[in-house]
Amino acid sequence: MTSPVSPAPLASASAERWTPRLWGTLLVLCAAMFLDALDVSMVGVALPSIGSDLDLSTSSLQWVVSGYILGYGGLLLLGGRAADLLGRREVFLIALGVFAVTSLFGGLVDSGPLLIASRFVKGLSAAFTAPAGLSIITTTFAEGPVRNRALSIYTTCAATGFSLGLVLSGVLTEVSWRLTMLLPAPIAVIALVAGLKLIPRSPREEKRGGYDVPGAVTGTASMLLLVFTVVQAPEVGWATARTLLSFLAVAVLLTAFVAIELRTPNPLIRLGVLRSGAQVRAQLGAVTFFGGYVSFQFIATQYLQSLLGWSALETALAFLPAGVIVALSATKIAGVIDRFGTTRVIVTGFALLVASYALFLRIDLTPTYVAVILPSMVLLGIACALVFPSLNIQATNGVADHEQGMVSGLLNTSIQVGGAVILAITTAVITASGEGSPETGASPAAVLDSYRPGLVLVTAFAVAGLLINLTGLRARRRQRSITVASSQPRTDSPRERVTVGD
Repeated sequence: MTSPVSPAPLASASAERWTPRLWGTLLVLCAAMFLDALDVSMVGVALPSIGSDLDLSTSSLQWVVSGYILGYGGLLLLGGRAADLLGRREVFLIALGVFAVTSLFGGLVDSGPLLIASRFVKGLSAAFTAPAGLSIITTTFAEGPVRNRALSIYTTCAATGFSLGLVLSGVLTEVSWRLTMLLPAPIAVIALVAGLKLIPRSPREEKRGGYDVPGAVTGTASMLLLVFTVVQAPEVGWATARTLLSFLAVAVLLTAFVAIELRTPNPLIRLGVLRSGAQVRAQLGAVTFFGGYVSFQFIATQYLQSLLGWSALETALAFLPAGVIVALSATKIAGVIDRFGTTRVIVTGFALLVASYALFLRIDLTPTYVAVILPSMVLLGIACALVFPSLNIQATNGVADHEQGMVSGLLNTSIQVGGAVILAITTAVITASGEGSPETGASPAAVLDSYRPGLVLVTAFAVAGLLINLTGLRARRRQRSITVASSQPRTDSPRERVTVGD
């Protein structure tokens, strides 16, 4: 049965002044997104303590991180479509409740396998809260400046959670690694209680012909297998039979998925949305942006801790300027996007990202923080503040309400799969020589030399994101010239006016 729609929030969302309930709704959604991002970054610093306490090997310990990524990245497509079909409010709140329970469970277990299982279930729940939350925003706030403002605040909270997760983890791990697992639980419970009162009900999409079960099975299986294969490849080898056969199976599943989506009347993903150049640029931009950022954070963390001997807290504080810049920009970026458009803002952000990574290539064995590391972190913070909100706005603009969950799931899939794939490739590049690991007794110079190819690769991905989005500027100029030409009075035959957009 279709849930009743509450018209008040929609009316308020179109006004210049937001009602307290509308602000409350946005804060609940921001809290969930903050927790999702926080959970991705916060566990990294705690891994050594977890391994020591639960007696986990290195190969087992990686699944504390990979289990979350597997559940999150593998089920986002299904989570986005479920929000459209089952109701965004219902999916969001149920998944948020599961997130709270598994956070509590993960902080209390005394078994490695149980901890990994809790991380997988937590990632699964995030795969439903993320697209549901984003689609609630895009269907509640009217497209244009109002939605841009809401999305800027929302995505800034995500970037802030990811950046500050390192700082919080460094502080909490000094007391106990369990606090890093337990911290999200009370915040999620508070957000859940507030969400029950504040989040408006939304209509469910009419189920014409039922659900796309074959698409859900093949799509989810392909994403799960892709993330699993990429996460395991650096350990088992990229050229091994197991890895190659897994990639072949992914290709077969994706081919079957596309064939099903082209034929079914109720697809999990309507592939027609990818005919939009802006949509494709947003998805590819998400892959290169987040994948490069996660890889850079990995290299920088290893450099500061393993090579320079910085503590977890000192390493976390090194990233603090970037997180502070992102947090302070929450209410400012929307105005920038409204004035210049998403394409220009994304291009500018990627250019700053390239500069940030390139500057970090200057690192040596005795770096000066103010002269070497700090400039990279400042540029990184500005770039994240510009790119992340703009990608979300560009991906969701012009999309019908009943497909917002689908597009949100697709964007989040691009983010998570991009992070997993590019991080795995970067890790493989760093470890390719087998001579740059501190554990093997390599010299500091050899360790540093092993990091540089990874930094070059990260910079190259940022350049790729920049070039991809530069094509959007050319497309805008072509559309503008066609619009101007078509608006001129003609005595022969009228031309169709083309709408200019990002």
